[in-house]
Amino acid sequence: MTEKLRYKRTLSIAGSDPSGGAGIQADLKTMSACGCFAMSAITAVVDENTVGVYGIHPVPDHFVLGQIRSVLDDIGADAVKIGMLHSSSLIRSIKEILQEYRVKNIVLDPVMIATSGDELLPNEAVASLRDELIPIARVITPNIPEAEVLLGTKITGQSALPEAAKRLSQNGLVSVMLKAGHLADNELTDIFYNAETGETLRFPSLRIDTVNTHGTGCTLSSAIASFLAHDLPLNLAVSRAKDYISNAIAAGAQYQIGKGHGPVQHFWQWWK
Repeated sequence: MTEKLRYKRTLSIAGSDPSGGAGIQADLKTMSACGCFAMSAITAVVDENTVGVYGIHPVPDHFVLGQIRSVLDDIGADAVKIGMLHSSSLIRSIKEILQEYRVKNIVLDPVMIATSGDELLPNEAVASLRDELIPIARVITPNIPEAEVLLGTKITGQSALPEAAKRLSQNGLVSVMLKAGHLADNELTDIFYNAETGETLRFPSLRIDTVNTHGTGCTLSSAIASFLAHDLPLNLAVSRAKDYISNAIAAGAQYQIGKGHGPVQHFWQWWK
Protein backbone atom coordinates (compact mmCIF):
# COMPACT_ATOMS: atom_id res chain seq x y z
CA MET A 1 0.00 0.00 0.00
CA THR A 2 1.38 3.40 -0.98
CA GLU A 3 2.18 5.63 1.98
CA LYS A 4 -0.05 8.69 2.11
CA LEU A 5 1.41 12.16 1.72
CA ARG A 6 1.31 14.54 4.67
CA TYR A 7 0.48 18.24 4.64
CA LYS A 8 2.48 20.83 6.53
CA ARG A 9 -0.15 21.97 9.03
CA THR A 10 -0.55 25.50 10.38
CA LEU A 11 -3.09 26.88 12.84
CA SER A 12 -3.97 30.55 13.16
CA ILE A 13 -5.47 31.76 16.43
CA ALA A 14 -6.75 35.24 15.65
CA GLY A 15 -9.68 37.56 14.97
CA SER A 16 -11.82 37.58 11.84
CA ASP A 17 -11.65 40.48 9.35
CA PRO A 18 -14.71 40.59 7.06
CA SER A 19 -12.87 42.78 4.54
CA GLY A 20 -10.38 39.95 3.97
CA GLY A 21 -7.14 41.88 4.33
CA ALA A 22 -6.07 41.06 7.88
CA GLY A 23 -6.71 38.62 10.71
CA ILE A 24 -7.78 35.05 10.07
CA GLN A 25 -8.52 35.77 6.42
CA ALA A 26 -5.02 37.10 5.72
CA ASP A 27 -3.49 34.26 7.72
CA LEU A 28 -5.29 31.55 5.75
CA LYS A 29 -4.36 33.16 2.43
CA THR A 30 -0.72 33.49 3.47
CA MET A 31 -0.38 29.98 4.84
CA SER A 32 -1.98 28.53 1.72
CA ALA A 33 0.28 30.61 -0.54
CA CYS A 34 3.27 29.35 1.44
CA GLY A 35 2.36 25.70 0.89
CA CYS A 36 0.60 24.78 4.12
CA PHE A 37 -2.75 23.29 5.12
CA ALA A 38 -4.21 26.23 7.02
CA MET A 39 -6.62 25.96 9.95
CA SER A 40 -8.13 28.54 12.27
CA ALA A 41 -9.46 29.23 15.75
CA ILE A 42 -11.37 32.52 15.79
CA THR A 43 -10.90 34.67 18.91
CA ALA A 44 -13.17 37.57 17.92
CA VAL A 45 -15.50 38.64 15.16
CA VAL A 46 -14.37 42.13 14.15
CA ASP A 47 -16.52 44.66 12.31
CA GLU A 48 -13.94 46.42 10.16
CA ASN A 49 -12.91 47.39 6.66
CA THR A 50 -10.02 49.24 5.03
CA VAL A 51 -11.06 52.49 6.75
CA GLY A 52 -11.43 51.46 10.39
CA VAL A 53 -12.65 49.15 13.13
CA TYR A 54 -16.28 49.65 14.16
CA GLY A 55 -16.82 46.89 16.66
CA ILE A 56 -15.32 43.78 18.27
CA HIS A 57 -17.39 40.79 19.38
CA PRO A 58 -15.19 38.51 21.51
CA VAL A 59 -15.67 34.77 21.21
CA PRO A 60 -16.01 33.25 24.71
CA ASP A 61 -12.78 31.76 26.04
CA HIS A 62 -14.15 28.23 26.31
CA PHE A 63 -15.26 28.29 22.68
CA VAL A 64 -11.85 29.52 21.48
CA LEU A 65 -10.22 26.70 23.43
CA GLY A 66 -12.72 24.25 21.98
CA GLN A 67 -11.69 25.22 18.45
CA ILE A 68 -8.01 24.81 19.29
CA ARG A 69 -8.54 21.46 21.01
CA SER A 70 -10.65 20.14 18.14
CA VAL A 71 -7.91 20.95 15.63
CA LEU A 72 -5.00 19.66 17.71
CA ASP A 73 -6.78 16.47 18.83
CA ASP A 74 -7.68 15.48 15.28
CA ILE A 75 -5.15 17.00 12.89
CA GLY A 76 -2.33 18.53 14.91
CA ALA A 77 -0.18 21.48 13.87
CA ASP A 78 3.44 21.89 12.79
CA ALA A 79 3.27 25.60 13.63
CA VAL A 80 0.84 27.97 15.33
CA LYS A 81 0.45 31.68 14.64
CA ILE A 82 -1.24 33.82 17.30
CA GLY A 83 -2.76 37.17 16.42
CA MET A 84 -5.53 39.22 17.99
CA LEU A 85 -6.47 38.37 21.57
CA HIS A 86 -8.93 40.32 23.70
CA SER A 87 -8.42 39.59 27.39
CA SER A 88 -5.99 38.44 30.05
CA SER A 89 -8.10 35.36 30.71
CA LEU A 90 -7.94 34.29 27.06
CA ILE A 91 -4.18 34.88 26.96
CA ARG A 92 -3.67 32.65 29.99
CA SER A 93 -5.99 29.97 28.61
CA ILE A 94 -4.19 29.85 25.25
CA LYS A 95 -0.85 29.61 27.01
CA GLU A 96 -2.08 26.63 29.02
CA ILE A 97 -3.57 24.71 26.10
CA LEU A 98 -0.52 25.20 23.86
CA GLN A 99 1.71 23.97 26.68
CA GLU A 100 -0.62 21.01 27.20
CA TYR A 101 -0.22 19.98 23.55
CA ARG A 102 3.51 20.82 23.56
CA VAL A 103 3.29 23.01 20.48
CA LYS A 104 6.81 23.94 19.38
CA ASN A 105 6.71 26.52 16.59
CA ILE A 106 4.65 29.36 18.04
CA VAL A 107 4.81 32.70 16.22
CA LEU A 108 3.16 35.53 18.13
CA ASP A 109 2.13 38.76 16.45
CA PRO A 110 1.42 41.03 19.46
CA VAL A 111 -1.57 42.75 17.85
CA MET A 112 -2.45 45.90 19.77
CA ILE A 113 -3.31 48.57 17.20
CA ALA A 114 -4.90 48.18 13.75
CA THR A 115 -3.38 49.81 10.65
CA SER A 116 -6.23 52.32 10.91
CA GLY A 117 -5.04 53.29 14.40
CA ASP A 118 -7.84 51.57 16.33
CA GLU A 119 -6.94 49.87 19.62
CA LEU A 120 -7.37 46.09 19.52
CA LEU A 121 -5.92 44.94 22.86
CA PRO A 122 -7.06 46.39 26.21
CA ASN A 123 -4.27 47.92 28.27
CA GLU A 124 -4.86 45.53 31.16
CA ALA A 125 -4.10 42.56 28.88
CA VAL A 126 -0.70 43.85 27.74
CA ALA A 127 1.07 42.65 30.90
CA SER A 128 -0.43 39.17 30.48
CA LEU A 129 0.75 39.07 26.88
CA ARG A 130 4.26 40.15 27.85
CA ASP A 131 4.65 38.02 30.97
CA GLU A 132 2.71 34.85 30.11
CA LEU A 133 2.36 34.29 26.36
CA ILE A 134 5.53 35.80 24.89
CA PRO A 135 7.80 33.50 26.96
CA ILE A 136 6.34 30.36 25.32
CA ALA A 137 6.64 31.71 21.74
CA ARG A 138 9.52 30.87 19.43
CA VAL A 139 9.25 34.16 17.51
CA ILE A 140 7.44 37.44 18.13
CA THR A 141 6.87 40.02 15.38
CA PRO A 142 6.15 43.46 16.90
CA ASN A 143 6.07 46.69 14.95
CA ILE A 144 7.53 49.80 16.56
CA PRO A 145 4.37 51.01 18.37
CA GLU A 146 3.84 47.51 19.78
CA ALA A 147 7.50 47.26 20.79
CA GLU A 148 7.25 50.61 22.58
CA VAL A 149 4.25 49.38 24.58
CA LEU A 150 6.01 46.14 25.51
CA LEU A 151 9.23 47.92 26.48
CA GLY A 152 7.60 50.93 28.12
CA THR A 153 9.88 53.32 26.25
CA LYS A 154 10.10 55.18 22.95
CA ILE A 155 12.17 53.91 20.03
CA THR A 156 13.81 56.98 18.54
CA GLY A 157 15.08 55.68 15.20
CA GLN A 158 16.66 52.96 13.11
CA SER A 159 19.84 52.79 15.19
CA ALA A 160 17.85 51.85 18.30
CA LEU A 161 16.23 48.77 16.77
CA PRO A 162 18.95 46.13 17.39
CA GLU A 163 19.12 46.87 21.11
CA ALA A 164 15.31 47.06 21.32
CA ALA A 165 15.02 43.64 19.68
CA LYS A 166 17.44 42.14 22.21
CA ARG A 167 15.49 43.66 25.10
CA LEU A 168 12.24 42.29 23.69
CA SER A 169 13.79 38.80 23.65
CA GLN A 170 13.48 38.63 27.45
CA ASN A 171 17.11 37.65 28.02
CA GLY A 172 17.29 35.35 25.03
CA LEU A 173 14.02 33.54 25.71
CA VAL A 174 12.28 34.38 22.42
CA SER A 175 13.48 35.47 18.97
CA VAL A 176 12.29 38.86 17.74
CA MET A 177 11.46 40.19 14.28
CA LEU A 178 11.24 43.95 14.88
CA LYS A 179 9.59 45.71 11.93
CA ALA A 180 10.74 49.19 10.90
CA GLY A 181 7.75 50.17 8.78
CA HIS A 182 6.53 52.90 11.14
CA LEU A 183 9.76 54.89 10.76
CA ALA A 184 9.84 57.81 8.32
CA ASP A 185 13.05 56.79 6.51
CA ASN A 186 12.98 55.93 2.80
CA GLU A 187 15.25 52.95 3.47
CA LEU A 188 13.94 50.70 6.21
CA THR A 189 15.79 47.87 7.92
CA ASP A 190 13.85 45.24 9.82
CA ILE A 191 15.87 43.62 12.60
CA PHE A 192 15.73 39.94 13.47
CA TYR A 193 17.33 38.85 16.73
CA ASN A 194 17.76 35.08 16.78
CA ALA A 195 17.69 34.21 20.48
CA GLU A 196 18.68 30.61 19.69
CA THR A 197 22.07 31.60 18.24
CA GLY A 198 22.57 35.17 19.48
CA GLU A 199 22.74 36.45 15.88
CA THR A 200 21.26 39.73 14.68
CA LEU A 201 20.11 39.77 11.05
CA ARG A 202 19.27 42.92 9.11
CA PHE A 203 16.73 43.06 6.28
CA PRO A 204 17.07 46.38 4.44
CA SER A 205 14.50 47.49 1.86
CA LEU A 206 13.30 50.66 0.18
CA ARG A 207 9.94 52.01 1.30
CA ILE A 208 7.17 51.14 -1.16
CA ASP A 209 4.85 54.04 -1.94
CA THR A 210 1.46 52.49 -1.13
CA VAL A 211 -1.49 52.82 1.25
CA ASN A 212 -2.19 49.10 0.88
CA THR A 213 -0.64 47.95 4.15
CA HIS A 214 -3.71 46.45 5.84
CA GLY A 215 -2.74 43.12 7.38
CA THR A 216 1.02 43.28 6.76
CA GLY A 217 1.78 42.16 10.31
CA CYS A 218 -0.66 39.26 10.11
CA THR A 219 0.83 38.24 6.78
CA LEU A 220 4.48 38.33 7.88
CA SER A 221 3.88 36.35 11.08
CA SER A 222 1.82 33.76 9.20
CA ALA A 223 4.57 33.41 6.59
CA ILE A 224 7.18 32.82 9.31
CA ALA A 225 4.95 30.16 10.88
CA SER A 226 4.45 28.53 7.49
CA PHE A 227 8.15 28.26 6.73
CA LEU A 228 8.83 26.93 10.23
CA ALA A 229 6.15 24.30 9.55
CA HIS A 230 8.23 23.33 6.51
CA ASP A 231 11.11 22.60 8.92
CA LEU A 232 13.32 25.42 7.61
CA PRO A 233 16.06 26.70 9.93
CA LEU A 234 14.92 29.77 11.85
CA ASN A 235 17.01 32.35 9.98
CA LEU A 236 15.96 30.95 6.61
CA ALA A 237 12.29 30.83 7.62
CA VAL A 238 12.38 34.51 8.58
CA SER A 239 14.29 35.44 5.41
CA ARG A 240 11.78 33.61 3.19
CA ALA A 241 8.91 35.27 5.05
CA LYS A 242 10.48 38.69 4.58
CA ASP A 243 10.80 38.05 0.83
CA TYR A 244 7.18 36.92 0.70
CA ILE A 245 5.75 40.01 2.44
CA SER A 246 7.97 42.39 0.43
CA ASN A 247 6.70 40.92 -2.82
CA ALA A 248 3.10 40.92 -1.53
CA ILE A 249 3.31 44.63 -0.65
CA ALA A 250 4.92 45.52 -3.99
CA ALA A 251 2.30 43.59 -5.98
CA GLY A 252 -0.57 44.93 -3.88
CA ALA A 253 0.52 48.52 -4.48
CA GLN A 254 -0.77 48.22 -8.05
CA TYR A 255 -4.37 47.65 -6.93
CA GLN A 256 -7.19 49.89 -5.73
CA ILE A 257 -9.54 48.22 -3.27
CA GLY A 258 -11.53 49.93 -0.55
CA LYS A 259 -11.41 53.56 0.54
CA GLY A 260 -8.60 53.30 3.06
CA HIS A 261 -5.66 50.97 3.69
CA GLY A 262 -6.11 48.16 1.20
CA PRO A 263 -4.60 44.66 1.50
CA VAL A 264 -1.36 43.25 0.18
CA GLN A 265 -1.44 40.76 -2.71
CA HIS A 266 -1.15 37.40 -0.98
CA PHE A 267 -1.09 35.41 -4.22
CA TRP A 268 1.49 37.49 -6.08
CA GLN A 269 3.25 34.33 -7.33
CA TRP A 270 0.18 33.30 -9.35
CA TRP A 271 -1.97 36.35 -10.05
CA LYS A 272 -0.55 38.32 -12.96
